[in-house]
Amino acid sequence: MALIAIDKLVKRFEGSSGRGPIVAVDNVSFSVHPGEVVGFLGPNGAGKSTTMKMVTGFLTPTSGTAKVAGFDVQDQTIDAQRAMGYLPEGAPAYPDMTPDGFLKFVASARGISGPARDAAIKKAVERTQLEGVLHQPIETLSKGFKRRVGLAQAIMHEPRVLIMDEPTDGLDPNQKHEVRNLIKTLARGSSSGGGGGESAANDQGRAIVLSTHILEEVEAVCTRAIVIAKGKIVADCTPAELLAKSRHHHAVTITLRAPAGSRVRDELLSMPGVRAVEVATDQTARDGVASSYTVTPKENAGDATLAARVLGLCQSRGWGVDGLRTEQGRLDDVFRDLTATKE
Repeated sequence: MALIAIDKLVKRFEGSSGRGPIVAVDNVSFSVHPGEVVGFLGPNGAGKSTTMKMVTGFLTPTSGTAKVAGFDVQDQTIDAQRAMGYLPEGAPAYPDMTPDGFLKFVASARGISGPARDAAIKKAVERTQLEGVLHQPIETLSKGFKRRVGLAQAIMHEPRVLIMDEPTDGLDPNQKHEVRNLIKTLARGSSSGGGGGESAANDQGRAIVLSTHILEEVEAVCTRAIVIAKGKIVADCTPAELLAKSRHHHAVTITLRAPAGSRVRDELLSMPGVRAVEVATDQTARDGVASSYTVTPKENAGDATLAARVLGLCQSRGWGVDGLRTEQGRLDDVFRDLTATKE
């Protein structure tokens, strides 16, 4: 069973000064199953946050439905929210509280008390590495620690569904690595109990949705990527499938030691199946200045033989090769192609 089921979700806002309604989310449908980590991507104003607010029950849709763990978010709001953990943008918390006091407050709001509360808080603190700041006022914490406090409250009750907005915002590279590993662990499921009584269900894994602007996060942690633009879903596939949409998928980048000759680009471009050759010069090589060329294949022409053919041409011309690699694709290219606003 899908733990998140979104069907034809629409949200319109009234326009100002007599303008017509603004369609923020336009007929969005998708589902998320246990064990999936879905990256929800899109430019500013695409409808990401509006969609997340409707899924979490903080915003009423104009039409369509959202179900979490089988509960309709509008008709069974409390049941749906009990099954989810939510890390909103900015990780809001009471600034005069300590992380310990804040987590106790959240536990109480979720009906967790006694030894179960202490065990749930202890586990959440360990997972988010908050031990060193547990009794320090939240307003004195760094942005990264505030983010981890928000993450701790979101996972403390062992929710079946986890929805996060920019979960690694403000974290240093080491902290990002730890949080990403935690997200993957949470998606797979847990056999150890938490404070909310959900551990049995979590053996099958959690459904996780994270909204992010960090494209590397999609490759690092997500099993699926949904791209939204102008309120509509424009892609829903695995990160590998998304990379395959890149014009640099199976492109070959080669660095040649100078002097290689002035007709390198023209000769590379004349090879069968080559669409374009991009040139970057003035790079430092072992023997002085070198030039790098990215050979982009034509659509459906990128294959494992392109690198061998490029290398063969270089060898036949006597060009000194300083480096060669095959590109997997570039998510930033795909993101721009999918979401670019056309005038």
